[in-house]
Amino acid sequence: MGRGDWVERPLVGTDDVDPAQLYARGKTLRERAPVEAHDHAAAGAGRPGVREYFEASNAGRLPELVELRRERMAASPFTFFRGAAGLMAADLAGSPSSGLTAQLCGDAHAANFGLYGTPEGRIVMDVNDFDETAPGPWEWDLKRLSASLVLAGREGGIGSAACREAAEDAVKSYRRTIRALAELPFLQSWNALPDASAVSRARADELIDDFAEAEEKARRNTSAKVVAKWTRHVDDHETGLARHRFVEDPPVLTHVDDAAASSIIAGLESYVDTLRESRRTLVSRYRVADVAFRVVGTGSVGLRSYVVLLHGNEDEDLVLQVKQAQPSALAPYLDVAPVEHEGRRIVHGARLVQAETDILLGWTTIDGIPFVVRQFRNLKGAIDPAALRKDHLDDYGRLAGALLARAHTRSLHPQLLAGYFADDEDLDEAIGAYAVRYADQTEADHAEFTS
Repeated sequence: MGRGDWVERPLVGTDDVDPAQLYARGKTLRERAPVEAHDHAAAGAGRPGVREYFEASNAGRLPELVELRRERMAASPFTFFRGAAGLMAADLAGSPSSGLTAQLCGDAHAANFGLYGTPEGRIVMDVNDFDETAPGPWEWDLKRLSASLVLAGREGGIGSAACREAAEDAVKSYRRTIRALAELPFLQSWNALPDASAVSRARADELIDDFAEAEEKARRNTSAKVVAKWTRHVDDHETGLARHRFVEDPPVLTHVDDAAASSIIAGLESYVDTLRESRRTLVSRYRVADVAFRVVGTGSVGLRSYVVLLHGNEDEDLVLQVKQAQPSALAPYLDVAPVEHEGRRIVHGARLVQAETDILLGWTTIDGIPFVVRQFRNLKGAIDPAALRKDHLDDYGRLAGALLARAHTRSLHPQLLAGYFADDEDLDEAIGAYAVRYADQTEADHAEFTS
């Protein structure tokens, strides 16, 4: 074949990657799932009862913490929603879908977007919870985000029109960001960091002060701060040095016995092998000083979760979180293959979706149970969506929608989605209407749960 006969072809695989053809293919998917079809019923035909769901979701959790989990979920409809990702997955099963699959966060509610530090110390905001991550319809994440904005707004006392506007604007921002990323050079779109400039790009200027305040708090949220708050000095008779140990604060923070501590430390030894080579060398320089059990989150209450205190250079301390990895609550409702290790699934999802992942993120097995390991509070911060005023919630919706779009394009070609959207604003109203309807359903579920 002469050079004049050369035909472009994919570098890897056999799928056509010509952007124009991908865009056209995306447009054809509108016949399969017209955008107005996303304004569908809230409750799925196969949804379990609320109490039945709660009892089933306690499998694998520590029985003595089930009541605490119940209390945290019962606090409000929004907290119930946050602990019921699997219930919404049951409702979304069989709902209209374009057929395009992305690596989902799986629990993309508004409080699961947060600030954290990159290895260079830069503060970014991104999806930050991957316990339920799995490949699935991109619509599931977007609908969960939209419904959560309505619930967060209602909890904050914001009117119904403004709550729906926040939900619709999240969808609008998602569409616009997809279109913008589809037009960028691949490397540029791939490496776009969701830092403070993302606020302006998402037309969320009302959030500038909120972001700045959260960023300032995140910069102070370090292992050193955790050590100062949760530990005390004790004399290490072997070295003659004063070291830190955790101070118990039941039921949130309690020490584990020697057998459990030994198992956790052994698990950390195998965890090191899941890190990149250079990072194995880094973490091997630390020495384990103490281990404690710590209750975490809302949906995660009852899972085995430990904090491990490590000493480094001179007075340096590092705190790792070792958290039990349950099967994704979405898995029963998706056509996904069984996974070998649930911790590895979570790490894979985070590495695939986040702009920057924790350099010490990895997984391990302890006493036959899978765990995920990461830094605890490494420059982490948050903007509480339920505490935002009207205009700020709307802007938060736009920011979260943009961040979710960027996250999805790590696994789903933006040209396909851009073609499906084809500048159609009807999707905003369709999912906005669904979000309000699902918020109503969640309030009814919460009422049943607390009755």
